[in-house]
Amino acid sequence: MNELLLSELESDEKSILQKIILIEEFIFSSTLVVDGSWRLSIDDVIAQCLNVIDNIEDPLLKAEQMINELFIGQLLLDNPRDSWPILAYQIKSALDYREISPVLKSVLIRHIIEQCGFDTDIVFVPEKAMIRIVCDDLYAIIFDPVTGESLNWKELDLRLDEQEGDPSQQDLIIIDDKDILFTYLTSLKGALINEKVFDKALKCVDILLSLRPNDPFERRDRGFLLHQLDCFKVAYDDYRYFVQQCPKDPAAQLLKMQLDLISFNEAILH
Repeated sequence: MNELLLSELESDEKSILQKIILIEEFIFSSTLVVDGSWRLSIDDVIAQCLNVIDNIEDPLLKAEQMINELFIGQLLLDNPRDSWPILAYQIKSALDYREISPVLKSVLIRHIIEQCGFDTDIVFVPEKAMIRIVCDDLYAIIFDPVTGESLNWKELDLRLDEQEGDPSQQDLIIIDDKDILFTYLTSLKGALINEKVFDKALKCVDILLSLRPNDPFERRDRGFLLHQLDCFKVAYDDYRYFVQQCPKDPAAQLLKMQLDLISFNEAILH
């Protein structure tokens, strides 16, 4: 794992978008920072949004028009789905084809909205991460980053009531950049595994383990990826670690049986 990359990912001085750009460069060997090609696409969206809201004074109406421009005018409207392709996690291709994974879309939309002069954050509304735009001291809009659909206050109250604990103390939880970064890496890892790009998925795990050393589930995933890449010896060590740390996990029982099937005589050591 690149120590310079790790220090930049842990830095408080870089935005979450800058960190995702660094991750994309590391995993895909791209040159986003150098060529700046992604910036042209997103700057065009920002310019169009600013143009639409330029003469609107009311902050609530301005926010509503900006959301409408993003999802209708800029074609960011999409349908929920269970999985997203690798290209949906790469900034330029995601913007070019308007196929953007939810976590990356949340980051990009938040960046665009902030550039348009609004305070915004990503919040957890039970079962889903959503975007909140603060219009003024009285009004805020909370909407789904995939569909653009906003929640009214009644719907928000119903979702908050589903949470455990004292209802009078319920409030929205702001998702911090570190958690967003983990979600991006974990989702990208899943997409790479689904498309059998195991070497790049392994890079995701390396970053995750650098940020969360010895996480047993990441060790398990690293074992799986190394196994796919014929690195049996290291895979065995990771599998064994997971079984020891999470003996009651259903996957641990299966792995425990598989450990005996790994033959070190056939291992190809890298």
